[in-house]
Amino acid sequence: MKATARAHPIQGLVKYHGMRDPELRLPYHDSISVCTAPSNTTTTVEFDPDADEDVFLIDGEEVDGRGAERIQAVVDHVRDLADIDHAVRFESENNFPSNVGFGSSSSGFAAAAMALSEAAGLDLTRPEISTIARRGSSSAARAVTGAFSQLYTGLNDDDCLSRRIETDLEDDLRIVAGLVPAYKETEQAHEEAAESHMFQARMAHIHGQIAEMRDALRDADFDRTFELAEHDSLSLTATTMTGPSGWVYWQPETIAIFNAVRELRDEGVPVYFSTDTGASVYVNTTEEHVDKVEQAVADCGVETMVWEVGGPAQILPEADALF
Repeated sequence: MKATARAHPIQGLVKYHGMRDPELRLPYHDSISVCTAPSNTTTTVEFDPDADEDVFLIDGEEVDGRGAERIQAVVDHVRDLADIDHAVRFESENNFPSNVGFGSSSSGFAAAAMALSEAAGLDLTRPEISTIARRGSSSAARAVTGAFSQLYTGLNDDDCLSRRIETDLEDDLRIVAGLVPAYKETEQAHEEAAESHMFQARMAHIHGQIAEMRDALRDADFDRTFELAEHDSLSLTATTMTGPSGWVYWQPETIAIFNAVRELRDEGVPVYFSTDTGASVYVNTTEEHVDKVEQAVADCGVETMVWEVGGPAQILPEADALF
């Protein structure tokens, strides 16, 4: 009753904001993302009938507080589905910076759901496993199915699950990650999203944005896809900044990267910026132009990483277990 899984984090392209049901983490609307690799989370879990209590470790540190509550919700749901009551040992490691806007909760809960389902002996499809991951983080549902995926809104697990979107953009996309290490907290922003006066305006256009994004991906239209993602980042931030807490995540380096991207685009380079909830920036370009784009981002005084499209969450061999 032990298993290890690995999942890649997501870059939101049409991002969800706010939750209709915070316990089941049911979003108000659909969302679309792309997984980034080789950034990943590896998680090993073991159901142990001889253990007295659950133990949760991330990057060698025991998890407590709200983080432990979120992991507990996923673990308890898997125990219910499998009809087992054994305590679990849970260890997870990230190979990329967390809590800076690069989607660590998405890969974390995707790997957790995948490993827990395998260890519990559940025979589930990835869309079904995505509903387990969603209980920890809605974005994790899309990290389970991988690559370009869409999480559908709904009021139950039959409807609110993730499915992959096939597109020929997968091979050519390169993502320059500009690391702006400002700690961010996403959950409270989601909790108060609906209190922003911009929220209803976002809801009014988001369904059309989803349809446009799906169509652009089907056509493998790079510029249309990532222009939509860039505009959605601005829309998300407008809603976040106008909530009760007035969250402002962007830092001077964030704006510098935006300006560098726009200058490159004026020179004819296919390049677009994107942000989730945080100060770090995804810069989307093609394989042909990635070296020039990475240099321009690095010149803004930030650490850079170059990522490609990551696949779905995977079960790893026993030799890769963390314990």
